[in-house]
Amino acid sequence: MAATAIGPRTAVAVRAGRMAGALSRKVGLGAGAIIAGRVALRLDGQALSRLAAGRRVVLVSGTNGKTTTSHMTAAALRTAAPVAHNDTGANMPDGALAALMEQPDAPLAVIEVDELHLGAVADAVHPAAVVLLNLSRDQLDRGTEVHAVARSLAAALRRHPDTLVVANADDPVVVGAVQPSHRVVWVAAGMSWLADAGGCPRCGRRLETGVGPWRCTNCGMTRPTPTWGLDEGAVRHPGGRTEVRLTLPGRFNLGNAAFAMAAADALGVPPDAAATAIAGLGSIAGRYGVHRRGPHELRLMLAKNPAGWAETLPLLADARAVLLVVNAREADGRDTSWLWDVPFEQLPDGAAVAVAGERAADVGLRLSYADVSHATEPDPLAALALLPPGQVQVVANYTAFLSIRRRLATEEAA
Repeated sequence: MAATAIGPRTAVAVRAGRMAGALSRKVGLGAGAIIAGRVALRLDGQALSRLAAGRRVVLVSGTNGKTTTSHMTAAALRTAAPVAHNDTGANMPDGALAALMEQPDAPLAVIEVDELHLGAVADAVHPAAVVLLNLSRDQLDRGTEVHAVARSLAAALRRHPDTLVVANADDPVVVGAVQPSHRVVWVAAGMSWLADAGGCPRCGRRLETGVGPWRCTNCGMTRPTPTWGLDEGAVRHPGGRTEVRLTLPGRFNLGNAAFAMAAADALGVPPDAAATAIAGLGSIAGRYGVHRRGPHELRLMLAKNPAGWAETLPLLADARAVLLVVNAREADGRDTSWLWDVPFEQLPDGAAVAVAGERAADVGLRLSYADVSHATEPDPLAALALLPPGQVQVVANYTAFLSIRRRLATEEAA
């Protein structure tokens, strides 16, 4: 897609955006994706739709797992053709535009999209497929109530009746949001967090979520029958069963792989090829990355909300040392009441636990009520001195995770 094909105004906007992004990187302000897209959109409000024209676009959205699933989907689709992808995690319209600017000739695009911005991005790019992973509480003081988000997504999907939706059959809120869609591929990814489902998405009455698939005893709504699912280290699909040898830990990442493989299959990449590509992924945007610092070997994990923490805590089952880091900045949400919904009682007995971050005291109070012995030090790297030598599992929320990564990278570069 040559710049001359997009019109002079868009071409100027793209050049200005690229210059702004390069300047941002040069002076050390960041990766430059957000400012590049923001400048281009300011100069041409139609730039996103113009750069998306002629491409087959997959949008990946949901509360948790967007970044990992979008990386998996992009890896799978690259076996067929070049892919534009906002791999920095900039998941609003400016980040989507920056990804298309970076790969102007790629015929395919995989765009991670914040769920509150899915409608605007979908209206601009007219996606071939939308992957909808899950919907739960997040950033309580900034985000909208979960069912309001679902209604917004339903309205967006209604405006794109020809778009294929790859959706989570295990999440009642997602099922409610996807009801208006005519083309749906249902995936069962083994979701365990249903605390935010509330009532039935159709009638509002209580859902039965105990044994077996969820269902409403009032109106009869029940979990859709999935055509993709998990099977002991493999993904089941309409063509059979494909083993997936993930480097990434956790059953939930196998679930992310199932969504990615279903989306890739819809765009012509067979499951075997997708699985091979996905297996090659290690650290995703720093998640699960391993860093050596003094006597410690740190593995970094990101958890942003109760559902994410509930999926992450089982990965700590064999940990000898754990560092929990929580901030409460604007990008995290300043309300930390969600800490009381996280099952910290699952932390392994006998593990040395330290808490850090700007809201270390809040985490420490929650751990005290969970009868988890711990030490407190607000500075995450200083808190390592409170833990024994060896492996340390570090779980941090969004801005805390980014801060730790930056500080470790600075130390490693020195």
